[in-house]
Amino acid sequence: MARYRHVDLSPRLLPVDLESQLVPGTFAHAVHHLVDDLELSAFDAHYRNDDNGAPAHSPTMLLKVVLLAYSQGLVSSRRIEQACRDNVLFISISGDAKPHFTTIADFISRSRDAITSVFGQVLSVLDGEGLIGRTMFAIDGVKLPSNASKHRSGTRAQFLAQAQKMETVARAMLDRHQLNDAGASESNTEVQALERVERMKHDAAQIRQWLNDNPNDRKGTRGTIRKSNRTDNESAKMATDKGVIQGYCGVAVVDSSHQVIIEASAHGTGAEQELLLPIIDACAAQRTLDTLITADAGYHSETNLAGLAERGIDALIADNQMRQRDERFADRAKHTQKPNALHDKSKQPKRPKPLGNEDFLIAEDMSHAVCPAGKTLPRNGKEYILGDYTAIKFKAAPATCKSCALRPQCLRKPETTPSRQVAVLTRISKDTHTQRMRERIDSPQGRAQYGERFATVEPVFGNVRYNKRLDRFTLRGRTKVDGQWKLFALVHNIEKLMNYRKAA
Repeated sequence: MARYRHVDLSPRLLPVDLESQLVPGTFAHAVHHLVDDLELSAFDAHYRNDDNGAPAHSPTMLLKVVLLAYSQGLVSSRRIEQACRDNVLFISISGDAKPHFTTIADFISRSRDAITSVFGQVLSVLDGEGLIGRTMFAIDGVKLPSNASKHRSGTRAQFLAQAQKMETVARAMLDRHQLNDAGASESNTEVQALERVERMKHDAAQIRQWLNDNPNDRKGTRGTIRKSNRTDNESAKMATDKGVIQGYCGVAVVDSSHQVIIEASAHGTGAEQELLLPIIDACAAQRTLDTLITADAGYHSETNLAGLAERGIDALIADNQMRQRDERFADRAKHTQKPNALHDKSKQPKRPKPLGNEDFLIAEDMSHAVCPAGKTLPRNGKEYILGDYTAIKFKAAPATCKSCALRPQCLRKPETTPSRQVAVLTRISKDTHTQRMRERIDSPQGRAQYGERFATVEPVFGNVRYNKRLDRFTLRGRTKVDGQWKLFALVHNIEKLMNYRKAA
């Protein structure tokens, strides 16, 4: 018969050196020693226990714990609390303090200004190590959902209509119940109906209270009305490649030398064009006169380019036609994503190639155009401005296109569009910032410089989103979300410092 050692579970006293658990070369060790050297007095403003009350958990300890948790993909305050009780690494870095999850959540949500100070101090350390080159800054952003429901988005008029509908339905259901009530005992169905009436009345009252607390609609930069949100009115409804979300856009400015995040901020808008100039102004202290700013087409606008020119900033901002002009992307169509072969077995019907402007013949005197069906499109008015160009428009009469066999191929919406029109560009209307940027970014030097942007900024977002598992913000309000985004940027920068010192 086999013999085994006895498993002894009797009590014993084992001495544990907590600090020795923080092994040199690890993120925990780097955070532990780096945070100890920082000035953290900015956190003291949140405490009022100088003379009365119990001692609070040290901000130094809480900052170490949160940074370590974020580095391991632990975003939930409850999971961080559990780690401080069960994980020896967290026990060591916290000194076995066991902070409650409400303490952790409160520390993260209220400390944006203090976190900004810490972010600046860490940048100074990185700069002292020579990790900030200031040759090129790459700007990009990521749209992430927050602790807000997209189903509670709308304008004030839409919210008012919702409340009125709920109240109307509740009154109708209540009247119907009273009419049918003959004094007999209520059935389960009737009880459920009354409970539903109370819920609708309660929800309608909540909407009306929100309308009273928020008397104005949100406005965009152009004065247009933006949808508000009754869960988090500072968040925004945004379109992403994975659908529509309710959240914030986290923007980062990354130095090309060692991929250090120079500036990080969260914004409640999906319109990235609005963010370029404020972001550039925020990192002005880190820029030099020779620093090149790069950003993708989401940040491109004539207004932004004019603002960059006024500030004397060297920049390469792509437009949405850049790749179409680049011969290197001529065969990109064959690399587009195909339907999932495991789920879609049917042959997709081929749509006829739509007729473009190049399929129309333009008369030499610019008096008319001839369509592929041989019909004449007369000139429609004088030259007009089309973007940065002047153009001439040709438009067919509705009767000409009504019975044309090529109508489905010629019109994008043949069921609603009466006739086809064609615009022919004649000349550039004026020398614009957009045109000058196109010429520069299409040059060999511009392509080479802009090509460095992708290798600079994309790995940073890959590290934060996938390695650190940041798939959503857990807070509400721009100030709180901005602080959380800066904490993740801090984690990334501390990793850069740790890896640099490890390699040195």
